[in-house]
Amino acid sequence: MTTINMDKLITDYPLVQDLIDLKQVTWFNPKVTTTEAGLPYVGLTLKDVEDAQARLARFAPYLMKAFPETQETQGIIESEVVAIDAMKAALEKRYNTPITGKILLKKDSHLPISGSIKARGGIYEVLTHAEKLALKAGLLSTTDNYDILFSDKFRQFFSQYSIAVGSTGNLGMSIGIMSAKLGFSVSVHMSSDARQWKKDKLRAHGVNVVEYEQDYSIAVEEGRKEAEKNANCFFIDDENSTTLFLGYAVAGLRLKTQFAEQGIVVDNNHPLFVYLPCGVGGGPGGVAFGLKLAFGDAVHCLFAEPTHSPCMLLGVHTGLHDAICVQEIGIDNVTAADGLAVGRASGFVGRAMERLIDGYYTIDDTEMYNLLGLLNQTESLKLEPSALAGMPGAIHVTQHSDYLQSKSLTAEKMANATHLVWATGGGMVPQAEMQQYLAQAKLD
Repeated sequence: MTTINMDKLITDYPLVQDLIDLKQVTWFNPKVTTTEAGLPYVGLTLKDVEDAQARLARFAPYLMKAFPETQETQGIIESEVVAIDAMKAALEKRYNTPITGKILLKKDSHLPISGSIKARGGIYEVLTHAEKLALKAGLLSTTDNYDILFSDKFRQFFSQYSIAVGSTGNLGMSIGIMSAKLGFSVSVHMSSDARQWKKDKLRAHGVNVVEYEQDYSIAVEEGRKEAEKNANCFFIDDENSTTLFLGYAVAGLRLKTQFAEQGIVVDNNHPLFVYLPCGVGGGPGGVAFGLKLAFGDAVHCLFAEPTHSPCMLLGVHTGLHDAICVQEIGIDNVTAADGLAVGRASGFVGRAMERLIDGYYTIDDTEMYNLLGLLNQTESLKLEPSALAGMPGAIHVTQHSDYLQSKSLTAEKMANATHLVWATGGGMVPQAEMQQYLAQAKLD
C-alpha cells in the first residue's frame, strides 16, 4: 500500500482539505471529454449492453413465475419516471436558487424484488451465473422458455452451488433474495453499517448473513476469502464486476425508451442532467455508461456522495482511484446513508468512467434527512437517506455558471433541460424504520 504524503496531497489538491473538514463540496471534472472519446476507456460496448438486455428478456418468463409482483411489467424489472414539481418548488425556496427546466425522479427505490437500484446489477449477475451453469450442464438452451427454471429440478441443480457477496445492504438484498429463489446456497457478508431490517429480511429468505463490526471493505475481503475455500462458490465482486456494471447499464437504454414514450426530448438543445448517489461506484457507473450510450453528449452525469464517505470524488480528483481511501485522510466513513458508506472506490469504475462523469458533490447526513422529509411532505414519496443524495444536484449545476459556460449550456438550452434524480432505494423500508428517518428531518 502506498504511503500518502498528506502535506503534498493537500498542496497538489487543495479540495482534499475541504473533504477532510467534512464540508459539502462540488467539483466539476476538467478531464471530462466527449462521449466518443471517453467510451473506449470503459472496455465495454453497446453490444455488451444489448446482450445483457437480451439475457434479461430471456429470464422474464421465469421472473414472472418466481416473483408475481413482476407480472405487471411482464417479468422486466423496471421503474417509472415521475415529475416532482412540488419538490422542485421546495428546492428552489430552500436553496434560494431558481431551477430552469423540469425535475423528474427515477424510482429505482420501488423496483420489485429488492426495492433498490441494486435489483438491476445484483439480480442480473445472479441470473447470468445461473444461465452459464445450466447451459454448461446441458439442462438449458437459450431458445427454451426460461420459466422451466422455476422447478424443483433446477432448484436441486443450483443447490450444489453457492454464491457469496460483501455488501452494506442493498446489493446483498438483491443477490441474496434472487440466489435463494433459484436454489443456490448464498452468504451475504454485511458491514457494520448495514441496517438490521435488511439482515432480518435476508434471513427470512433463507440467506446466510455474516455480520462484521468493520466497514464495507472488510466485508468484501472476508466474503472473497470464504468463497475461495469452495470451488463451487461464486463470489460477486461489487468493486470490479463488469457483469454487475452491464446489468446497471441496461437502465440507460430503457430510459431512452421511457423518455420517447413520454415525449421528453434529449439532444444538444435539450440537455439531460442525471444525479446518481455513489457508493463503491458500480451502480452509478454502470447507469452512467448506459446513459452515455443512449444519449451521447446530451447527457451530463453527476455523482453524489456523503461528506463522510467521499471515496469516488477523492479517487478521481487525485487520480489515485483505489490506491487511496477516505480513512487514510482522516475521514471516518460513518454515515446514515448506509448504501454509500464506502471508504475506497472501485478502481475499475473510477478509471473507466473518469472522462465521462461531469462532476461530483458531497452532502451531509443532516441534509439528506431534511430532504427526505421535504420529499415526503411535498410529494408523499418515502425514500431511504442515501437516495436523497441526488436531490440537490440541479442546484449545484445551476449555481456553477463557469461549468455551464464551459459546456456551452446557454440559458436558452437550460430552459429546456431535464434534471433526473435517481432514487436508489427505500421502497421496502419498514414503516417503523421510515418513521425514524422522517423524525430526523428538520423542516422550516
